[in-house]
Amino acid sequence: MLRYLPFLLVLALWIYAFIDCLNTPEQEVRHLPKVVWVIIILLFGEVLIGPIAWLVAGRSRGVPAGGATPSEWHRNHRAEWVAPDDNPEFLKSIREENKKDEALLKDWEADLRRREEELRRRERNDETG
Repeated sequence: MLRYLPFLLVLALWIYAFIDCLNTPEQEVRHLPKVVWVIIILLFGEVLIGPIAWLVAGRSRGVPAGGATPSEWHRNHRAEWVAPDDNPEFLKSIREENKKDEALLKDWEADLRRREEELRRRERNDETG
């Protein structure tokens, strides 16, 4: 089993670099066009030159604003996101939708009553007629 480990590691690195290259936006690709990087990764993947070249030189790995690590940046820039059940605008929109739905339901019920009454009148007229 251990003799297959190097092959599996090379394959995993090859697949990772290929998928990373495909998912990287064009403006973040450095030195060569993205298509050329894909070809390099595919052609030189078995000897690790392509995937390593992509990881080292192909993609720009920028530092977040202010030089902070990603976790520090996220800690300092918390989103002002509010859960839907605590968001007043969301709750207001639901109340408005409920009012519209209730009005529509009342209209349907009134229409149903009117149709039922109309059917009863027809049945009475048929019985007496």
